[in-house]
Amino acid sequence: MKLRSIKTLRILALLLLTLGANPLSLQAQDSVAPVKKSYVKNTFEGNYIIDDQSVVLPVKHSLEADIQHRFGTMSNGIHDFFGLYNVTNVRLAVSYTFTKDFQLGLGLIGDRMQTDLNAKYALVRQTKDGSMPVSITFFGNVVADPRDSIYDNTATFRKASDHFSFFGQLIFARKISEKLSLQVSPSWSHFNSVVGSDGTIVTGTQYDHFAVSFSGRYKITPKTSIIANYDLPISTAYGALPNISAGFEFKTSGHAFQLFVGNYGYILPQNNSFYNQNDFNKSQFLLGFNITRLWNP
Repeated sequence: MKLRSIKTLRILALLLLTLGANPLSLQAQDSVAPVKKSYVKNTFEGNYIIDDQSVVLPVKHSLEADIQHRFGTMSNGIHDFFGLYNVTNVRLAVSYTFTKDFQLGLGLIGDRMQTDLNAKYALVRQTKDGSMPVSITFFGNVVADPRDSIYDNTATFRKASDHFSFFGQLIFARKISEKLSLQVSPSWSHFNSVVGSDGTIVTGTQYDHFAVSFSGRYKITPKTSIIANYDLPISTAYGALPNISAGFEFKTSGHAFQLFVGNYGYILPQNNSFYNQNDFNKSQFLLGFNITRLWNP
């Protein structure tokens, strides 16, 4: 009888060891905490890469103010000091990041006195473990051209909806290393009307337009980067020309300053993509800069 009891105790002890030395191990195995995902940070330094939007959004509850400035083309040489005496376009803008994934902004543009309302939403983010290899962000805007109104009567819009244009873009980006980040961004633009250089409506023109942009950043110091864009119109019914731009970005805790040359001058993405006539093959480049001031919570 004692021998049978000893064997029974040995079997029970072996079972307990198999389950983790005590019965509580069953409960511990059932309540394993899920592993929290860790996301890649600072794929780019801010909202802009020269003329294009970047994939990133500022942190939640950040307020941002932007100044985007474009001079004239350098093709006139010393006559206007390589475009520096010829200010062609300026945009003043503010934006606010309501959540970690959503930003809303408003801008005023010197070109045609346009106003843009824009939104940015982070769809997915690149993870450090590689389970998500890229970040994907949507950017879109609606732009109002107020001419043919109390401000300006040089355009001849036929109805109220003719004053508006729209832009939508999916931004795919990957931080390759701490120094190198790359992104590609297919886009769609729509114009309810197309306005010619003389202010009249252009008839018989395709109002939908597609393009793709390629952008990159390479950090040469912790605070200084080389940045570059190549923007390629796909549907060219209006004869739009591609853009090549490159420059430097200087970053501090609250500011980002970009100084560059390129052949885009309109600032708004749909106007750059659809209307650009500056030909880089003819050295029709211009100097520009972007200044960003960010207030973090």
